[in-house]
Amino acid sequence: MSWNDMAHHGRILIVDDAMENIQILHQALEDDHDVLFAMNGEKALQLAQHQLPDLILLDAMMPDMDGYAVCRALRTSPVTRDIPIIFVTALKTPEDETRALDAGAADFITKPVNAAVVRARVRTQLIVKRQSDALRELTLTDGLTGVSNRRAFDETLANEWRRCARAQVPMALIMVDIDQFKNFNDAYGHQAGDGCLQQIAGAMRRAAGRPQDLVARYGGEEFAILLPQEDLHGAEGVARKLLDEVSLLSIPHAHSIVTPWVSVSMGVTSVTPSDRVESSTLVQRADALLYQAKAAGRNRYLSAGEAP
Repeated sequence: MSWNDMAHHGRILIVDDAMENIQILHQALEDDHDVLFAMNGEKALQLAQHQLPDLILLDAMMPDMDGYAVCRALRTSPVTRDIPIIFVTALKTPEDETRALDAGAADFITKPVNAAVVRARVRTQLIVKRQSDALRELTLTDGLTGVSNRRAFDETLANEWRRCARAQVPMALIMVDIDQFKNFNDAYGHQAGDGCLQQIAGAMRRAAGRPQDLVARYGGEEFAILLPQEDLHGAEGVARKLLDEVSLLSIPHAHSIVTPWVSVSMGVTSVTPSDRVESSTLVQRADALLYQAKAAGRNRYLSAGEAP
């Protein structure tokens, strides 16, 4: 599939206080894209946060909160800062265009709009975004296992921590360690060790199957499973499923003191994020429980929720 093909079927958010302008843009784009609209800045910010459009077409002149303020607000949020914004406005001077670009816009279209020009500009920005997303995906993926890397974990933890804090919903974390992995590498070689890591990563993906769940290689043979909007009971269910999935793999490990097969140990915890608690607390708790699970004999999980 070409980049041009990938620029179709984007989600476009149109922001304008005049319905006739929204209708014109909607008619120009509806054949190729999923189109949303908002008639004021506050609604636009809410839709952008929850619907995550691929592109925003933004009017500059709106009551209460103008397009420049909306653009700046979108750029300061880690959730929406990478969404390209095209100003669509009756303003025509170079100073107006410069102000829009300085606020964070990617392009500037003057009214009255030409439908063909709008479609071409939208296609160009969507191609750029698809390419940027693909490059970002490469930088956030562990090259060996195909799951997220430590950088992706840190970024997702920070973003989800803020989101769960606003909604006052729990977040769970499972820290996973492959038991006696050094012995496995020494006995079977690093190529077999790489294969083992890949299979265990696949087992984790099967155990944590919701779209919002994140499986990441935390370092070496240690992995993390981040479960936004999940309580301790749900996280324990994922941990039990992972133990079953790893057991089904039946990867021989004759040099393990735990079982004749590769096994994992886990620390499981869940908290409700707040501004008073750092996200690192979640990692520290899960890590401490992982250490206890290993000390208790491995091939198991230990769990604990929030302290009273």
